[in-house]
Amino acid sequence: MYQFSDETAFSRNIGWFSNSEQASLKNKRVAIAGLGGVGGAHLITLSRLGISAFNISDFDIFELQNFNRQSGAFCSTIDRKKIDVMTELALDINPNSKINKFNEGVNDSNLDDFLRDVDIYVDSLDFFCLEIRRKVFAKCREKGIPAITAAPLGMGSAFLYFDPNGMSFEEYFDFGEDEEDNYIKFLVGLSPSLMQVKYLISDGTVDFTKGKGPSTVIGCDLCAGVAGANAVKILLNRGTVLAAPYGYHVDAYLNRSKRTYRPWGNKNIIQKLVFNIAKKRISKK
Repeated sequence: MYQFSDETAFSRNIGWFSNSEQASLKNKRVAIAGLGGVGGAHLITLSRLGISAFNISDFDIFELQNFNRQSGAFCSTIDRKKIDVMTELALDINPNSKINKFNEGVNDSNLDDFLRDVDIYVDSLDFFCLEIRRKVFAKCREKGIPAITAAPLGMGSAFLYFDPNGMSFEEYFDFGEDEEDNYIKFLVGLSPSLMQVKYLISDGTVDFTKGKGPSTVIGCDLCAGVAGANAVKILLNRGTVLAAPYGYHVDAYLNRSKRTYRPWGNKNIIQKLVFNIAKKRISKK
């Protein structure tokens, strides 16, 4: 019978990380809100990087429509709670992991507990969960917690980092009162380049009123890699991670990557033009 050892299990990370860095990652705590397409992939990726402390939240169950992209979606897990399945998978990678579960998702009553003792927040909430997302990012800023988001767009990933001492989530996205406009602002803020639109076959698959849009496992897995790489840089203080209003978009389908810079965020004149183009396209559906 084998004896589990953190040092052996994650020894192949050494070379990309020093022994002391790998030991440091073991003691970092990461908060992940949402364990669906990107959230489940984040938990698995960060666990394999040797991080062993997590605060995770989700209230949903696995369903058949999750099979195209979600790490915990199998025939054997249909109708099971995502948080239970993903906890089991993380513990199967590292049985020494310390995982705090928030079974009702993140809400006003548990937000402080969810972010307690956290070194970084990795956003994985559903695209359409804007209200609670705004509250989580605001609370991270209040507590001085670095917060990152990697959005799966088509077959690519758009990445943003919100430094607690830099531009805030609210300043960057410039949300207003109109719900549909806010979704569009969120989309174009995540992806100022809108690279993914070049190969979207049908606009009709995006419906803000029903809270649905197309997705691929390619985008989700790319998000996990991009977010994981930047998370360890932040946690280990290893080099610069460009913070908002800078962003980064990599697209495997187009074989392209682009660094974006939008001073004043969605208030930027170029960004306002992008918003208007996106709104016209979506309203034509």
